[in-house]
Amino acid sequence: MKLINKITFIIIFLFVNINAFGEVSSFVDSKDITQRIAHGIAFNANGTKMFISGSSQNKVYEFDLTVGFDVSTATRNSNECTHSDEDEDVIGLKLSSDGTKMFLIGSDSGAEGIEEYKLDTAYDVSSCDFVTTHFEGEMNIRDIAFNNSGTKLFIYDGTGNDFIKKYSLTSPFNISNATFEQQSTGTSSKTFSQLEGNPQGLAFSSDGSKMYITGHGKDKVQEFNLSTPFDLSNIKKEGGYDVSGEADQVSGIAFSSDGLKMFVLDFKTNNKTVSEYNLSCGFGVINCIDPTANKDDVASIETQSESAKKLIQHTTYPVINRMQWLRRNNSRRNLTNQNIKFQFNNEILNSLSKTLLPVYLSNYNSSKTDNENSSWSLWSEGTISVGRIGDTSVSSSKKINTSAITIGADKRGKDNIMRGIALRFGSDDVDVGDLGSALNMSTFGLTFYETKPKGEERFTDHLLGLSFINSDLINNSGSTSTNGERSGEQMYGSFSLRDTLSKNNLNFTPKIKIDYGVTHFAEYTETGAAGLNLKFKDQYIGNFITSVGANIDKKFDLKNKTFLPYFDFNYSADMSPSTKQKFSYSSSGDKYTLDNINNATHSVHTGIGFDLNTDSGFNLMTKYTRDQTTGGSYNDNFVIAGDYRSSYNSSYTLSIHETSTEISYKSKRDNLNIDVTSNLDFFAEDPEYGIYLKVYTLK
Repeated sequence: MKLINKITFIIIFLFVNINAFGEVSSFVDSKDITQRIAHGIAFNANGTKMFISGSSQNKVYEFDLTVGFDVSTATRNSNECTHSDEDEDVIGLKLSSDGTKMFLIGSDSGAEGIEEYKLDTAYDVSSCDFVTTHFEGEMNIRDIAFNNSGTKLFIYDGTGNDFIKKYSLTSPFNISNATFEQQSTGTSSKTFSQLEGNPQGLAFSSDGSKMYITGHGKDKVQEFNLSTPFDLSNIKKEGGYDVSGEADQVSGIAFSSDGLKMFVLDFKTNNKTVSEYNLSCGFGVINCIDPTANKDDVASIETQSESAKKLIQHTTYPVINRMQWLRRNNSRRNLTNQNIKFQFNNEILNSLSKTLLPVYLSNYNSSKTDNENSSWSLWSEGTISVGRIGDTSVSSSKKINTSAITIGADKRGKDNIMRGIALRFGSDDVDVGDLGSALNMSTFGLTFYETKPKGEERFTDHLLGLSFINSDLINNSGSTSTNGERSGEQMYGSFSLRDTLSKNNLNFTPKIKIDYGVTHFAEYTETGAAGLNLKFKDQYIGNFITSVGANIDKKFDLKNKTFLPYFDFNYSADMSPSTKQKFSYSSSGDKYTLDNINNATHSVHTGIGFDLNTDSGFNLMTKYTRDQTTGGSYNDNFVIAGDYRSSYNSSYTLSIHETSTEISYKSKRDNLNIDVTSNLDFFAEDPEYGIYLKVYTLK
């Protein structure tokens, strides 16, 4: 008997606690809001103003809140909008996102519609002017809602079984051009009228993944999940939150910007109250929003993993290009090429480029010396990469822009082994989805490389490196956004074997390559919207890619110059292990895991370009590449660089980086040195340009 009692106690304990943990909403307070039969409620963005409409006093009232979204601090001010000339009874209220438009739902018999008012002063209802009535007499409109941008209108139609109708607007909050798009009568099992007998209020979460309706048939807030934000084609009921203890007849509903507050009106005659509820996570009346079901959230997490893998490719490509260039031009004495004058806004980088590099890596070869093993050769490469990864059933599309500059130096040893070091400064900007989510990643990489002969035409190339990563992340739901800053470190390497077959200056070079690496991202917590902030755990991302391909180049000896066009082709198989990201809501602690994060398993890399070397000292290198992966994603890269050394004492340099062109001239006459640099940002709306002159002497 004692055992049965203990088991019964445990079952009761678990049942009580399971329901307690499942409860994410709690009543806080109620406030007398003067409006005798209150139906509509709205707030400004920071919750310091509240607006109430009703169906008995022909006015919209305005309240000031000394604490945002805290109705206990609300006091009614003198501002009000009288609407009796258009409609005596109003059952709904919505404002445009900028507070310059107000929409009231009229309920006079035969004249129901959406009445539009303009507010001459934003969020000041005393400045209201009637504009027109939309959908007059067409349906039994109970409430309306907009998406964040105001380009979608949703109407809660109380006709028959009740409908939610969706309209597209060609300009924000302009209902006059509304075009019907879709409608829903309910879930797969029940109509809206079965869920709520007398429809009243309609609202959405800021990201459009949840929809809410109210009514006084059941006096509950009904919560629904939308598989696609603001899309009515697949609605799933989450449950109903009972508010009958605070409201006898439930009407309007509203949320705070971060979704941590819910407000419900009672329209029973003379009750005149608005009830405030705390939610443990943003818009989680029944359940928290599942980030793994949000395509932008998933895409943002995927982007970090994808960018880490792409970083290895983008960091190794310039070094590999350099090693290939060295072998294409191994008969040249002067192995300096692709010179670029470096000018950084960051003073640390300026110091690095002007002091550290010259001290340790300068004294590069020139046509004046014949000793190939006595000095370093400087090189540089600027790259621009643009790309797109299409959307999937679970993830939004991504638009990728990468720009980077690589500074390197290498030296040929007596054994004909080229050894070098390269520094890369890069920036990756990824736009996620259509609401403004983004990843901005800044990186600094240090790479050591070696190209070693294994016979006359066979070479092995390998490199090892370390990158440091700092990412700024924006997760935007349209009306609210969260921000995060994440650091990371990356170790990587690459090994390749090339064997060149030559005939009549035509070189065919088959090759195999293995890329490997590991990336660590530190944990971080988002800021910006308390109810929607997520906390991310540490993440480790492995990288292992095998490639096979070939290079074809042919050297043309022309008068006083050589022209060397080439073509690259590589097929790669990504065999990296899948990674996962664990995270939780910082407000409620609800935990989630996104598993099986991985890139496309196959990709094709193609490149085409040429080297032009002249006896007069002018050298030019260009290259265009495309990486195409399964699933339709791609990256395009374009590189152009040149230098001109008219003599040992003077040189000219041209570089194109992102949208900027820079030309520099250096001249040395005895102890007198002259530097002239000009730059132009040729794609800017207001182009930036400048010229720099420096004259100095060295003793």
